[in-house]
Amino acid sequence: MVNIKINDVPISVEEGTTILEACREAKMIVPTLCYLKDINEIGACRVCVVEVKGIERLVTFCNHKVKEGMEIYTNTPKVRDARRINIKMILSQHNCFCPTCVRSGNCQLQKVANDLEFGSGTFKQHITEEKWPMDFPLIRDESKCIKCMRCIQICDKVQSLKVWDIAKTGSRTTVNVSLGRNIKEADCALCGQCITHCPVAALSGRDDKRPVFSQNGMLNTRRKTTVVQVAPAVRTAWAEAFRLSRKFASPERLAGALRLMGFDYVFDTTYAADLTIMEEGSEFLERLKHKEDYQWPMFTSCCPGWVRFLKSQYPDMVDCLSTAKSPQQMQGAIIKNYFADKIHEDPENIFSVSIMPCIAKKAECALPTMDSTGTGPDVDVVLNTREFVDYMKSLNIDVYGLPEDRFDSPCGEGTGAAVIFGTTGGVMEAALRSCYYLATGENPDPDAFHSVRGMDGWKEASIDIAGTEVKVAVVSGLGNARKLIEAIRRGEVFYHFVEVMACPGGCVGGGGQPIHEGKEMAEIRSKNLYFLDSHNERRFSHENPEVLKTYAEYLEKPLSRMSHKLLHTDHHAWDMPLAPKLKKR
Repeated sequence: MVNIKINDVPISVEEGTTILEACREAKMIVPTLCYLKDINEIGACRVCVVEVKGIERLVTFCNHKVKEGMEIYTNTPKVRDARRINIKMILSQHNCFCPTCVRSGNCQLQKVANDLEFGSGTFKQHITEEKWPMDFPLIRDESKCIKCMRCIQICDKVQSLKVWDIAKTGSRTTVNVSLGRNIKEADCALCGQCITHCPVAALSGRDDKRPVFSQNGMLNTRRKTTVVQVAPAVRTAWAEAFRLSRKFASPERLAGALRLMGFDYVFDTTYAADLTIMEEGSEFLERLKHKEDYQWPMFTSCCPGWVRFLKSQYPDMVDCLSTAKSPQQMQGAIIKNYFADKIHEDPENIFSVSIMPCIAKKAECALPTMDSTGTGPDVDVVLNTREFVDYMKSLNIDVYGLPEDRFDSPCGEGTGAAVIFGTTGGVMEAALRSCYYLATGENPDPDAFHSVRGMDGWKEASIDIAGTEVKVAVVSGLGNARKLIEAIRRGEVFYHFVEVMACPGGCVGGGGQPIHEGKEMAEIRSKNLYFLDSHNERRFSHENPEVLKTYAEYLEKPLSRMSHKLLHTDHHAWDMPLAPKLKKR
């Protein structure tokens, strides 16, 4: 142990502890701006400075370790003056029109500046702006970048893509797409992790609320029948902004909120998640019967960020992907075909919206392969959780007075297996529950496959299904996906079935989820999904009565001709920019 003093208070900490960690252990509040534990500990912002007795210069506490007898002062006039000067320098190159900023009230720079109380004294502003394709799902605003380097480090160390890099030199130094590329030319997976880890609004998701909610939007003009679907991971996060309890913020209240917004029909994407399991599970068992005809493993295809990653980094393995569409796109196709028939409406007169925890979904819905009717996209607009929350706030809805409402039928009922789609390992567990049944005719214990749960970035298990040993793996985070694929290529591991989610922790940690500075919320949200699963009346996708009815009335059976037409896709039918290393070949 190392004995130190912080603001004259004695404390003992483990050897190797940073000053920042020691301060937090001592419950001393210290500001940070660029710091991300184990990812970005470079002291670039110079906000994290403290005074250490015996050292003339100020010390950055995020990357300096404590020493025996060290006396640290976190809030002296010298420290506060230095922080003020550094913040003023940052603000001199930052677009400070905060009231209209998407991160206003949830901005780390704003918070640090407010806490320092430096009044009206500022440096002359020199704001730079660069053109950006505003139709791309990920938006970068040069005028708000504070050069903290978080996006670079997240994309490199966690997601292994290196889409971002330092650009220009000297006082003009900034961040931009690496190798001088346009973002549309880059191998960006659209995972959105750079957005959720940006302390300001230099990075954000494209705002798609206008076509839905504006005065001329579909909800107000009533030109079309409006339909909305909401993803499993959204129900764990939407209420965070309103500080509602898990018990109060039920799926039924979420449905009630959507109804108040004016949607004609409110559906639950868990319905399509169960549908996905029926198709993907059946596809896996079919491949297992004819092992010699397929390249292994079979990868899940629910996550569009992961699909973009595989197509750009390992295009020779695209055939390993399940041909099943994601739940969002299955639901979209069902809405504009089966549901349209039920309400006697032309598909082109249905405006279909999805609310997702994801940025990549905005690109997925626009793919040329996602038009099952020939009348336009199956999903017209994708809103992320943050957009949904922002619009709720704008309506001044009394959240504590939200009514409980049911999701509409026939696309509004899901099982516990579908709910856990939102967390890493959930798709695999749901698939194994139903694969076991489809192969044996008997239900397993719904909790028999708990080995694939948890926040570990790479999990594996071996499951006996009807006498066949099935080796499975679950990975989340694209850096882990790369490690797994490279291990497969080297022949170090073999799997039959692999679930991959682009975002660490799965969709609950998606790039479209609410942002909490310095907190990773995936594990907390994941526990909520497992709670909902354990308390669900039905925990097997193959027992969803609405899914069974859909097959009986419209699709016939999994992998049928109609199922293939509506619920499966060709991953080769659209292009994705290749990784730079592949372009050089």
